[in-house]
Amino acid sequence: MTEKPIKEDKAADSTELPFVAPCRELPLDAPLTWLRRGWQDFRHAPMPSLVLGMLLLALSYIIAWATWSYGTLALYLGLGSGFVFIGPVLAVGFYSISRRLEAGQTVSLGICLRHGWKPLLRDLIVLGVVILIVLLVWARAASMVHIFFPSEETGDWQALIPFLAVGSVVGALFAAIVFTISAFSLPMLVDRKADSITAVITSVNAVLRNKKPMIIWASIIVACVITGFATALFAFAVLLPIIGHATWHAYRDTIDASAWPSRKNPEDTM
Repeated sequence: MTEKPIKEDKAADSTELPFVAPCRELPLDAPLTWLRRGWQDFRHAPMPSLVLGMLLLALSYIIAWATWSYGTLALYLGLGSGFVFIGPVLAVGFYSISRRLEAGQTVSLGICLRHGWKPLLRDLIVLGVVILIVLLVWARAASMVHIFFPSEETGDWQALIPFLAVGSVVGALFAAIVFTISAFSLPMLVDRKADSITAVITSVNAVLRNKKPMIIWASIIVACVITGFATALFAFAVLLPIIGHATWHAYRDTIDASAWPSRKNPEDTM
């Protein structure tokens, strides 16, 4: 891919790293390119991608079963949207697979698990806490939205419109916050020895500077989530790996993180 002009030019000296990694200006069709590359990575490493996808599918069923069995409707909607929150953290394995494919290295599930999550444990905990706080606030907001739910005596479906409208707006707001902070932060942590705060600020900066293509990318992700639910979650086994691989390519096309040391794969030192 031809290098695009960097929108923010902050060079690091020998003693201090930049506060934020600069980003490139993206064309509107960039998300479609990422999706195509994600599909190619899935085809080149089908077994580890499918295994991770099946694990995510199993987790999805567990969450859905627990919510249906023990939760209220508001909680059900909340945990359903929680896929948007938890997904980026679980997708680290897909970033690791795509990174190794890009480097021409051997791809296996064991290698990706050991060298994908383990070096990032501390940063994943920090980001996980941030996402958890946002999710808890969202869950509280979702329970408050339940006051718009019509009483049992009301049989008119139109009475549900205020409840669905307010719930959709609130859910979209919190999902947008998490999408903004996680769009590029985790792939950057997989790729570079950067701290989680720098990665989050970099992600927010890149999303805000590329609003239109990132809205398209977010819409594609939402469409995949809707498709997954429409197929009783079965489509997640394939859609989640493709989105995960595509997110890696989104990071590579958008962020210039060359100022930070690269995280070495085991083969790099052999």
